[in-house]
Amino acid sequence: ALLQLALGISVTVLGFLMAGISSSLLVRDTPYWAGIIVCVVSLVGFVMLCISYQPDEKTCVQFTVKLMYFLLSALGLVACILAVAFAAHHYLQMTKFTCNTILESCQCKVDTEDPLGRTFVYQDAADCGSLTSMLNLYLLLQMALNLVTALVCLSVCFVMWKHRYQVFYVGVRFYPLTATEGQQQDV
Repeated sequence: ALLQLALGISVTVLGFLMAGISSSLLVRDTPYWAGIIVCVVSLVGFVMLCISYQPDEKTCVQFTVKLMYFLLSALGLVACILAVAFAAHHYLQMTKFTCNTILESCQCKVDTEDPLGRTFVYQDAADCGSLTSMLNLYLLLQMALNLVTALVCLSVCFVMWKHRYQVFYVGVRFYPLTATEGQQQDV
């Protein structure tokens, strides 16, 4: 839960820093929302740690908090994967941009010779070079942080599932051959 909180705060702060670069960045490009979800997940995890443990979930509160923690961790996993996908998509587009500064904004196009090509406008940016380099760095950091956060959420889901059901059933079971089951060898 502590690692989730640290990563959630990092993702949220980085998302708000990205939003501060340009007021025209879309919400999907500044994934502070993924960090906020992970922070909420970690707070539920802290609540779960404060509840006295009863074997086999004999209390309704313990079961409810564990279920909420599992489901919110799964939601955090999905949100972080979406944030990685959005950041990767924006980063790939930015590598192909040609940018010009026009009236306190940075206007970027993928194909400058296509009159119908989409133009990306970043408001409040006087210098296109510094904007694109900072945004590229922030997008790479977002991808890395969200990937690590997704792995942490996945491991939480795995540990909780494993704790609940003790084993994963894959359809094949191997039994080791012990000395009592087979022929005993004289040494």
